[in-house]
Amino acid sequence: MAKFYRVRLGKSNVHAEACFEGGFVGTDFDLYIDLTGNLPDEWRRFNEEFIPKFIEKEPDRSRISAGLACGAIWTVSKGMQNGDVILCPDGKGRYRVGEVDGDYYYKGDAILHHRRPITWNDKYINRSDMSEELRKSTDSTLTAINISKYSDEIESFLVGTGKPKLSTTDELIEDPTAFAMESHLEDFLIANWKQTELGQNYDIYEEEGELVGKQYQTDTGPMDILAVSKDNSTLLVVELKKGRASDAVVGQTLRYMGYVSEVLSEENQKVKGLIIALSDDKRLQRALIPLNGSIEFYRYEINFSESTSLVC
Repeated sequence: MAKFYRVRLGKSNVHAEACFEGGFVGTDFDLYIDLTGNLPDEWRRFNEEFIPKFIEKEPDRSRISAGLACGAIWTVSKGMQNGDVILCPDGKGRYRVGEVDGDYYYKGDAILHHRRPITWNDKYINRSDMSEELRKSTDSTLTAINISKYSDEIESFLVGTGKPKLSTTDELIEDPTAFAMESHLEDFLIANWKQTELGQNYDIYEEEGELVGKQYQTDTGPMDILAVSKDNSTLLVVELKKGRASDAVVGQTLRYMGYVSEVLSEENQKVKGLIIALSDDKRLQRALIPLNGSIEFYRYEINFSESTSLVC
């Protein structure tokens, strides 16, 4: 079954027209190495080999930055399969649709030199027509993200049936109303981050001035927020409960923490978790007791006369 990806074509989509005209997508990140025959089926093996090479070339960049670069290169060069569908922003508020129709090739003397051939069709999807959840995902500043969870909505655009009703198909959601409310809360929290208790000690991770710590992609899905302590000693995985069952949100947070520990953290850098909800949740708090403080629970409050706050 085909998967769906959103791929950015250079910063601010500067290479979109060249890719549309040339029938390709690609990445670069200044990694001028022909990867033909050196793209393992498992992204972890690729990262193990190339993150050190990236940091050796760019010693001022963090492992998070290196992981972002290597992850994007592997996803576009190998992770996407022939027949997969891609959406690429054209810089005009639309996404052009194409299909991967060939294997990796290297063009070191050109833009986006790690390439895949693409058959572009005449389909465009207007950003304004997307559901809020799909729009938030495609707005991610990361180069390549898997958006297959929105396949039904994307297919509805491609066959011309129009936008389906907004709904969540996540089988772990037990309270759709809370899901909707806390999805809006995520945007509010990010916009007001500096006014919260968390903002005093942590910054949402940025890459070249862009908030890539929002909906940060991992191999098990996007974490809501990836933050870094101001002294760079701790990476913080922040998840909003979003109507999910207590056990489910705890398990997902632990998986994200495992990814951050294994792939992104520097030596001696700690990894912590934080789950936020709009109301108290005794079941969730009990589920966290055996974890000895590695994941904390906060309740979110909004005081419109003063500021936002997080309450333990």
